[in-house]
Amino acid sequence: MTQQPQAKYRHDYRAPDYLISDIDLTFDLDAAKTVVTAVSQVSRQGASEVPLKLDGEDLTLVSLHVNDQPWSDYQQEERHLVISGLPEQFTLRIVNEISPSANTALEGLYQSGDALCTQCEAEGFRHITWYLDRPDVLARFTTTLIADKAKYPFLLSNGNRIDQGELENGRHWVQWQDPFPKPCYLFALVAGDFDVLRDTFTTRSGREVALELFVDRGNLDRAPWAMTSLKNSMKWDETRFSLEYDLDIYMIVAVDFFNMGAMENKGLNVFNSKYVLARTDTATDKDYLDIERVIGHEYFHNWTGNRVTCRDWFQLSLKEGLTVFRDQEFSSDLGSRAVNRINNVRTMRGLQFAEDASPMAHPIRPEQVIEMNNFYTLTVYEKGAEVIRMLHTLLGEENFQKGMQLYFERHDGSAATCDDFVQAMEDASNVDLSHFRRWYSQSGTPVVTVRDDYDAENSQYTLTISQRTPPTAEQPEKGPLHIPFDIELYDSEGNVIALQKGGHPVHHVLNVTEAEQSFVFENIDTPPVPSLLREFSAPVKLEYKWSDQQLTFLMRHARNDFSRWDAAQSLLAIWIKLNVARSQAGQPLSLPVHVADAFRAILLDEHIDPALAAEILTLPSATEIAEWFDIIDPVAIVAVREALTRTLATELADEFLAVYNANKLDAYRVEHVDIGKRALRNACLRYLAFGDEALAVKLVSYQYHHADNMTDALAALAAAVAAQLPCRDTLMQEYDDKWHQDGLVMDKWFVLQSTSPAENVLETVRSLLNHRSFTLSNPNRIRSLIGAFASSNPAAFHAEDGSGYTFMVEMLTELNRRNPQVASRLIEPLIRLKRYDEKRQALMRAALEQLKNLPDLSGDLYEKIVKALA
Repeated sequence: MTQQPQAKYRHDYRAPDYLISDIDLTFDLDAAKTVVTAVSQVSRQGASEVPLKLDGEDLTLVSLHVNDQPWSDYQQEERHLVISGLPEQFTLRIVNEISPSANTALEGLYQSGDALCTQCEAEGFRHITWYLDRPDVLARFTTTLIADKAKYPFLLSNGNRIDQGELENGRHWVQWQDPFPKPCYLFALVAGDFDVLRDTFTTRSGREVALELFVDRGNLDRAPWAMTSLKNSMKWDETRFSLEYDLDIYMIVAVDFFNMGAMENKGLNVFNSKYVLARTDTATDKDYLDIERVIGHEYFHNWTGNRVTCRDWFQLSLKEGLTVFRDQEFSSDLGSRAVNRINNVRTMRGLQFAEDASPMAHPIRPEQVIEMNNFYTLTVYEKGAEVIRMLHTLLGEENFQKGMQLYFERHDGSAATCDDFVQAMEDASNVDLSHFRRWYSQSGTPVVTVRDDYDAENSQYTLTISQRTPPTAEQPEKGPLHIPFDIELYDSEGNVIALQKGGHPVHHVLNVTEAEQSFVFENIDTPPVPSLLREFSAPVKLEYKWSDQQLTFLMRHARNDFSRWDAAQSLLAIWIKLNVARSQAGQPLSLPVHVADAFRAILLDEHIDPALAAEILTLPSATEIAEWFDIIDPVAIVAVREALTRTLATELADEFLAVYNANKLDAYRVEHVDIGKRALRNACLRYLAFGDEALAVKLVSYQYHHADNMTDALAALAAAVAAQLPCRDTLMQEYDDKWHQDGLVMDKWFVLQSTSPAENVLETVRSLLNHRSFTLSNPNRIRSLIGAFASSNPAAFHAEDGSGYTFMVEMLTELNRRNPQVASRLIEPLIRLKRYDEKRQALMRAALEQLKNLPDLSGDLYEKIVKALA
């Protein structure tokens, strides 16, 4: 490696020495060689002797002019163009060449299939032309695209289309103008041939906005759901947040090759096709809901990210945490609030908590970064959203909305910080948030321990709540946080007990601000059953000595659906932890009758929402279970989880079959009631697959062959693979034969293959690298085969012989060269070595050392490897 990448620090932020008010871009587009002409209006902010230092990578300079004069006072450095001797205000004209077809990293301008498209966040614009590639330089963009009309009939960019025309030799041009100043990371360009779905949306002030959704030829019948989701998003943002769209046109383009999920470029969102394309036979209920969520997320960025952007990349959670909160609320308002909350919490407990305990632990506003792409993390997004949700809990909807309005009044059209956002919330609500701000600067997962005491003589109940946050690599010392702790108390009949002290009502959200605090409640006539951390009111780990009786009581009586699910999770946790210890000691599994009976009661409850029942019956994943242990034993966890599945399958066989049969639907509709029934029916099928084998094969095969939708077909297939039923290979082959030409549909198949419990799963994964549907140049294929194996098949990935690690080193070596961003996401399970036993740690360390010694190690991988080995 020539030079080790250097860390950048938040406290080193300095305003730019130069600003660019306007930029006029012209692209003469060609896959092999594109010529970019950038004409910028530049003004100096700092001292006259300071040179203009522009960012640029993989660019060939053709010419450089200042105020129309050729300029020779410049130097080309490895990643910069440094121009000296400049006047105070000037017009800068740079012409350079780039090669989209040679760009496998998919940053900047690259080729996706036959189309050309861009991805500029975080630092991709520097791969297009030399520029001040930082989010606090906001300019008005005018973009002219020139290309072969037959090859690229559609030429798209940000803003409104203002002009177009024909040229000789079959070429044409289109000009776009974005009236809103923006940082270059929000720039976008797409050129290609597409099918287009067109619609319109009338805003609440009566403006008609043209909506255009571009998909690869032949995919038009898979676009309507995305369009419906977009219109729902626009309507919801007006209704809930009073935010209206501001351009004449809104475009979405679905591309097959994309490192992320989607990108909110102003007026022209570029999407991974996974989050656009859906038809009942190709997409599951989850796909439909994910499309709705991601379309919403990128649309909501128009205000929280585009109109108000980040001052610097350390403030990324300012736009991402806030916008994830907004998309979660959108999904909850349109669908099942309880199920959405459960899914968000599963992500936090299974994946984000693991990140907090890893070498990459960081606050939601990091203090230092080496490679910005590495900070598009669950901490910044999901934990960032939880921090916004806590603000919403503390302030209430009305004050929260006042805070949002003040935030836009102050910062519209500018680059802001997380502090600016919290300040707006504080000023609008008159609530002191000084202590709360620590959530932005402190990393790690707080552990909240609750003890309770009932004093019968004085009819008093006391909750003593203490908090501690374990040290993280970059932050050994932790202070207490402001934790909103939501509780409810029940009497023995399941009635809610009013919270009071000194004759006054007490709010159900307790403000925990100290290392230890006691809360006393009066007029409590019998020992209550507490419901704690309701709605997961703070992103913490809860420690409380539950009895099985309390948990089964809450599963039945809690008023809040999330609390019922959470009680079931806590009940399972007690017995899974116990059985992992038994498994390690070579003892048989034990599950008392009352635990099975608690789940039987859910199956027999005629009033329960089927969607909630499905969630309660779905066992926590191996990754969620792993977070209950300091040292993870992946083999024991997977074995116990399977044994528990088989036990419940045997104990509740009749109930599972009855509920399975009772929830059959006559036709497929993407409606929340139907989604819930399908989820419950397929949860039952999953258990039935682990029961009587002859019945299982019959049910699974019948459902697979007679399904009129992908949700049911895939559920049958997944059950066959998970239970290793004898029909699985035949069914998997049938699926392959039917869908092998459709990459997105095959991704589901690759996930099943790579997460199979079969002994020879790694052998299978290796052989699938040569499958007709697989390619290492497509991030979706990589994630579904290699990524799923590493992150979702812990027993195989962490095999004692180290074979999983060896395989990962081979894959990362290849991807380091091709696509460092994707490689950096895949390495996560390997850098968490300190959570495993000594033998596995040694093997993981050796694998990381091998990668560290790669001659051309990317900054993306370097940062994670060095932190893991520290």
